[in-house]
Amino acid sequence: MDIRILPSNIANMIAAGEVVQRPASVVKELMENSVDAGADQVTVVIQDAGRTLIQVIDNGCGMSPDQAVLCFERHATSKLQTAEDLHNILTFGFRGEALASIAAVAEVTLKTRREEDEVGCQVEFADSRQVSLEEVATPRGANFSVRNLFYNVPARRKFLKSDNVEFKHIVSEFTRVALTRPGVGFTLTHNGKDVFVLRPAKSLKFRIQDVLGANVAKDVVDIHAQTSVVELTGYVGRPDAAKKGLGNQYFFVNGRYFRSPYLHKAVMKAYENLIPEGVTPSYFIYLEIDPQAIDVNIHPTKTEIKFEDDSVVFQILYACIKESLGKNSFGDSIDFDREGVPDIPAFGSNFDEFRPLDEPQTTTDPLFNPFDNDGFPSEVSAFDNSFGLGASPVTSAHSHTSVGSHSQMDSIPGFETSYADVSYPTVPSTGNYVDKRDDYGKLFEEKAAPGKSVLIVQGKYILTSARSGVMMVNVNRAMERILYERFLSALSRNAHVTQTALFPVTVQVGVENMCLFAEHAQTLADMGFDISPFGTDTIVVNGVPEGYSAEAGKVQTMIGDLLLILSEDHNALPEMMVANMASKFARLGSLSGDPLTNPVQAQRLIDQLFACENPEYTASGRKIMSLMSLEEIEKKF
Repeated sequence: MDIRILPSNIANMIAAGEVVQRPASVVKELMENSVDAGADQVTVVIQDAGRTLIQVIDNGCGMSPDQAVLCFERHATSKLQTAEDLHNILTFGFRGEALASIAAVAEVTLKTRREEDEVGCQVEFADSRQVSLEEVATPRGANFSVRNLFYNVPARRKFLKSDNVEFKHIVSEFTRVALTRPGVGFTLTHNGKDVFVLRPAKSLKFRIQDVLGANVAKDVVDIHAQTSVVELTGYVGRPDAAKKGLGNQYFFVNGRYFRSPYLHKAVMKAYENLIPEGVTPSYFIYLEIDPQAIDVNIHPTKTEIKFEDDSVVFQILYACIKESLGKNSFGDSIDFDREGVPDIPAFGSNFDEFRPLDEPQTTTDPLFNPFDNDGFPSEVSAFDNSFGLGASPVTSAHSHTSVGSHSQMDSIPGFETSYADVSYPTVPSTGNYVDKRDDYGKLFEEKAAPGKSVLIVQGKYILTSARSGVMMVNVNRAMERILYERFLSALSRNAHVTQTALFPVTVQVGVENMCLFAEHAQTLADMGFDISPFGTDTIVVNGVPEGYSAEAGKVQTMIGDLLLILSEDHNALPEMMVANMASKFARLGSLSGDPLTNPVQAQRLIDQLFACENPEYTASGRKIMSLMSLEEIEKKF
């Protein structure tokens, strides 16, 4: 087998796979080059989510014609001169691979001019080869146009996601660079529409507000710590503003964005006992550290950092956030659940001086019925009552007991058992009087019969009698199963049911997430969601599927969970994707519904559950019900 050196264009295409993974990678590299060139205004123009065109224009230092050609060679950089410079990197770029990689998989045109030059130059590259070089009139700075990305790598172009998903990644990279340089103006345009127009900001908090919205900026507190190892600045979110998902979490070191699961644990540790499980606070943390104490040259994308002593940075970060939260009076949450706790009066030693001389006395009428005259028609006409027919005090107290008042009766603990055995006095039948009291008694007896009564435990479980014992049903999982089959039917037959909200709920989701709602608009409509865009970063929820809660607070939480579902890339077959989406939406709906408090609702839930194809397990395989036999019950005693 012969060993040969690959042609330069093929080698560049292979190397480009590490640097240029999608259109967002091109945006990141070109924006970072613009910032390194000293630009104070950067404009990004996108068409078709980067497939057709990615253009980055800046007013930086520019390049000479020779430099404009040389910058497309691999390992050509102006950031490093000696090996020692590798340990003192303060710029974004230094590897000299970005432009060479982009030119290997796209058609690139560069227009550039230095301040001291009268005219600029235009150079074109395609397939790692120079196509042309000519003089042109152009403003100072650089103008990169990248067209037909992956035109010569069909497999890579095939695996690109939809335009909305790819543009979401572009917005993410744009946001990260914009947050590193608040003093630089940035503009992002997609298909001729301005998405961001960011003027130079006076402070980081103003830049956060411009990029992510006023709601994010108002829910953060500042942090600051200066040590011999690292200087920490930035903002962390209020505990009560923490949300599900990993949105708005940013680490920066020496002006460079990076990811660090290890330092993320330090942040989460500082929020222990302050936020519920499953939510994550926002944070914008900037580290200034000696460049020789970190290594940024461990990955081609330059988003991973290796610290000389990361455990020290961990402890400093943890202590800094903890101190900031303490200064802003964010302490452990107080448990106000007093159930089962003895009621100890807070009386002082001088209580006798202020105790009233006579305790107030109360009297009760044992014949009073609070359900008398509850809206049901009277058994005796007003004319007959005037003559005293059937108007004895006892008769009046019970004559209106009716199964139709269950909505009121069921909310009173023990009502059914208290009134099930009431013996009604005998009243002679006269005239038009119709005595239905015996019928009412039979209805109560039937409701209390074995197999018909239900008991709700803390709104989470339903206990009901079965032929062989007691059946326990998990409410959330039962609702999940019901919603799953309902959503599956809605997606397959477009038979959704929408519950219109009393008042539309406005939710700020961010520019990048607006693409997700546009991408899955039809699926959401098929599920029963009524969601419409409102501006560039906000949606309006007009309705939710049946079974979801339309309460404003729960809708806000639901949208956060919904974003997590929509953010996932679905590569499965269509029928598998439908089932997967139905399962996830059902899980979300079961958690966002109103709590179960009424026995009538509980019985209805059980009836709907047993109407499902598989009432025993959820779509994810979790058990819904459990049966305790009479033998097991007897063993407990």
